[in-house]
Amino acid sequence: MRQLLFNIILAFRAIRNNKLRSVLTIVIIALGITALVGILTSIEVMKAGVSSNFSSMGANSFQITSDIIKRKKRAGGVHVSVSDGKDITYEDARAFKDRFSFPATVGMSFSGTGIATVQYRSVKTNPNIRVTGIDDNYLMVTDTKLEYGRNFSTAEIQAGSMVCILGSGVAKKLFKKKPGDAINRVVSVGNRKCRVVGILESKGGSMMMNADNKVLIPLNLARATYGGSNSYLLSVIVPDVYKKEMAMEEAEGTFRVIRRLPLTAENNFTITQNNDVLTVLMDVTVYIRLAAVIIGIITLLGSVIGLMNIMLVSVAERTREIGISKAMGARSSAIKRQFLTESVMISLMGGAAGVVFGMLVGNSVGLFFNIGFIVPWFWMITGVSICAVVGIISGIYPAIRASKLDPIVALRYE
Repeated sequence: MRQLLFNIILAFRAIRNNKLRSVLTIVIIALGITALVGILTSIEVMKAGVSSNFSSMGANSFQITSDIIKRKKRAGGVHVSVSDGKDITYEDARAFKDRFSFPATVGMSFSGTGIATVQYRSVKTNPNIRVTGIDDNYLMVTDTKLEYGRNFSTAEIQAGSMVCILGSGVAKKLFKKKPGDAINRVVSVGNRKCRVVGILESKGGSMMMNADNKVLIPLNLARATYGGSNSYLLSVIVPDVYKKEMAMEEAEGTFRVIRRLPLTAENNFTITQNNDVLTVLMDVTVYIRLAAVIIGIITLLGSVIGLMNIMLVSVAERTREIGISKAMGARSSAIKRQFLTESVMISLMGGAAGVVFGMLVGNSVGLFFNIGFIVPWFWMITGVSICAVVGIISGIYPAIRASKLDPIVALRYE
C-alpha cells in the first residue's frame, strides 16, 4: 500500500512536470469517453422519454390509422416504411364505432390544424398550437386526464358547441401562474370564440412536439371549422389487456367489411399499438449504441498510441533519473510499476473528465423530454474500466523498456 501511494505521488509529480503533453493526452482520452458515455446516456434518456410518452396511452389500447406502416428487419438494421393508405372518412369512423361489437370503447378524433393561435384578451400563443376534434370517449381511450374542469358532454359533441379544453401549456401561456382561472373564460381558437370547460394535465415534451401545446374541441365543431375531409383516427381501449389481440383481430375484420375489401386484397389501413412503435424505436437505438461504441473505440485507439508515445518520450527524458534510482537499489519491478502507475493515472484522469462531460451532454437531451437527471452507472463504470485498460496497454511497453535500462549506461546519459 505504501509502495502504491509512493508510485502515485511520483506519477503526479511527473504529470505536473510535463503539463502540456499530459494535458493533451488527457483531453484526447476525455473526448473518446465523452463521445461514448454521452451518446449512450442520450440513448438511455431517449428510451426513458419515449417509454414514458407511449406508456401514457395504456397497454390495453390500439389505434386504426390511414397510414400503411411496414416494418422489415434487414442486414443493415430495421427498415420502417410509411405510405399513404386510404383516408378514414367520418362515415368510415362512424360506421366502425357503431358496428364494432367487441366489449371495448371506441374514440374518434381528427387533427384540424397544427398552426393555430389561441388568444385571451391581449395575450396570445405562438402559431404552433394543435387543434384536435374529439368525441366524448377520447379522453378515456387515450388515458388523457383533466387537471381542472370537465369533459365535453354528449350534447356538446353532437351540437358542435363552442367549447374547448386547453392543454396545460396553452393555459399557462394565457393565464400565467393560475391556469385554473381559464375555466368558463372565452378564448379565441383561430377565428372561433370558445368557452373553456377543462384544462389537461401536463404531459411534457416528446421527440416530435410539445404534448401540452394543444386544444381539444368537439368533433362536429372541428368538422365545421376545418372541413370533414381530414383522415380520422380511431382509438380503441379494451378492459382486459389479455383480450387486446382478439379485439385487434375483430377490429381488422370489421374495418375490412366497412371498406369492402376483397379477401385477397391487402389492408389499406394499419392497426397499431404503442409497444409496436416503441419496439421499432428501441431496435433503432441498438444501432446508434453500436455506432457510439465504434466511435469510442476508434478514439481510444488513438489515445493508446498517443499515451504510449508520451510514456516512451518520458522514459527517454528520465533516463538519468532511472539510472540514479537503480544505482540506489531500486529494482526493475519498482521502475516498471512506477511508469505503469503514471500511465494509468493519466488515462484515469482523462476517463473521469470524459465520464462527467459525457453524462452532462447526454442528460442535456433530457431537456427535450422533460426527463429527470439520469446517472448511467453502468456506462460510467465501463468508461473508467476501459481507461484503466488503456493505461495498462499504453504503459506496459514503456515501463518494461524503462526497467531494462542498464544503470551504468543510464548514469552516463545526458
